[in-house]
Amino acid sequence: MKIAIATDHAGRDIKLKVIEFLMSNHFEVEDLSKINTPTDDYPDFAFKVAQMVAQNQADFGILICTTGIGVSIAANKVKKIRCAHVENEEEAKLTRLDNDANVLAFSSKLEFEKVKQIIKTFINTEFSNEERHIRRIEKIMKYESGEYNEL
Repeated sequence: MKIAIATDHAGRDIKLKVIEFLMSNHFEVEDLSKINTPTDDYPDFAFKVAQMVAQNQADFGILICTTGIGVSIAANKVKKIRCAHVENEEEAKLTRLDNDANVLAFSSKLEFEKVKQIIKTFINTEFSNEERHIRRIEKIMKYESGEYNEL
């Protein structure tokens, strides 16, 4: 399984720990923010990760910034991306079960032990394939493509 990861300058230290953790668990990792500076812009990194996932060049994406919110907003502008800003294991599980999220975003301020549990839960939770969740995701995809006309 391949995971694309990136962060702005605020998440560099935790990103390096996450990469080490993923690689020690036999995941292939693509670091899309190898160089960070205090003036870098999180949308640039979020778009790179999201595009890689949307083009099926990675199975999942992981994004980090100070709050995790900015990168999640940016990633969700890319078609086919369902990026979830997650703060705990329950949210990680539910966003995979219900939303089939393919990009995970979190705050660089989270404790690393908590981050490891969130990532494990996100990666190991399968989409439920329940009809109601499929229907909702299809509506989102229709809206992205301009085909949604139920407003």
